[in-house]
Amino acid sequence: MFIYNFKVNGKNLFKCFFILTIVLIVIIVGIVTFKIFYGASHNKNKSSCLPQSDISKISAANYTNILKAVHDNIDSYVGLKINFTGYVYRVSDLKENQFVLARDMIISSNHQYVVVGFLSEYENAKNFKDDTWVEVTGEIIKGDYHGEIPILKVTEMKESSVPNEEYVYPPDESYIPTDGVL
Repeated sequence: MFIYNFKVNGKNLFKCFFILTIVLIVIIVGIVTFKIFYGASHNKNKSSCLPQSDISKISAANYTNILKAVHDNIDSYVGLKINFTGYVYRVSDLKENQFVLARDMIISSNHQYVVVGFLSEYENAKNFKDDTWVEVTGEIIKGDYHGEIPILKVTEMKESSVPNEEYVYPPDESYIPTDGVL
């Protein structure tokens, strides 16, 4: 028969617990610091709004957040290539090659809406009638329309069917100005 007798010294037990706690805290702080600095240096041009590729596909869910960000800081988004579906909307003072790539943004619970969108320029814009749903690909440039605004210089435009998510909603509470990081 074996009998083990353990004598527990409270001071030594506390010292061991304290040292293990300090080592664990140092490891956690080290990991967090590594992720912060490593992540910051390797994600300079990445965003949760838009996927990173040559052409960023915009969805109805993030459209107004992106539209607001681009209007708030045009210079940071000049040269960004985007793809989106909307309908052709014109007002009387637009040029023949201009239209608004529009969506209806719901602003109240009783389905009141306003038209929002990117002013767009396309050589063959006159070939598309008002209210025609189109899918466009283009590059954001800086332009002037009653003041400085972003303009979508369309490189490709084709007719499209009405999307499942026809309406968009105001920028949500998760909207954070990105100052040029999409």
